[in-house]
Amino acid sequence: MVAPERDDAALVAACRAGDNGAFDEIVERHRRAVYQVCFRFVNSHEDASDLSQETFVRAWKGLQNFKSEAALSTWLYRIAVNVCLNRVSLKKLYTEPLEADKFIDPRAEEPGAALIRGERAAAVRRAIAGLPEKQRATLILRTYHELPHQEIAAILGSSVGAVKANFFHALANLKKLLGREP
Repeated sequence: MVAPERDDAALVAACRAGDNGAFDEIVERHRRAVYQVCFRFVNSHEDASDLSQETFVRAWKGLQNFKSEAALSTWLYRIAVNVCLNRVSLKKLYTEPLEADKFIDPRAEEPGAALIRGERAAAVRRAIAGLPEKQRATLILRTYHELPHQEIAAILGSSVGAVKANFFHALANLKKLLGREP
C-alpha cells in the first residue's frame, strides 16, 4: 500500500519531529525549481548543482527556524537567491558555454543563424549578469520562473512596489546594455 502524499507543511512538521526521510521528500519535490533558479544566476550546470546543494544544506540547518508564514517553496527560493548572490558577488562568477558551436545541429537550421542566436543569448546573459543584484534576482524570478510580484517580494524580503520598480529598472537597464551590443 502506498502512503498518501504529504503536503509541504506536513513534511516540515515531520522533519522537525526527526523524520529525515521527510526532508528527502522536500528535496525531491523542490530540487528542480531550486536548480533552475541557481542556473539562471550562474549559467553553469556544475555551479548550479553546487549552489542547489548548498541551498538545501542551509534549508536543512535552518528548518527549525522556518516560520511557515510563507510557502516552503518561497522560503527555498529565498535561500537559493541569497546563496547565488553571495557566490556571484564573492567570486564575480560568470561562465560562458565552452565551444558552443559543437552543440549546433546543422540539420536543424543554418549554422550562421544558430551562431547569431547563440551570440544574442550570450549577450543577454552578460547583460543580466551586469544588472544590480536586486534587479537581476527580480528579473530572473519574474521572467524565467513566472513568479508573481507578491511571491518575489516575499523571496527577496521587500515590498511589492519595490519588486515592480526593480523589474521596471531591470528591463530599462537591459535595454541600455543590449543597445550597446553590436
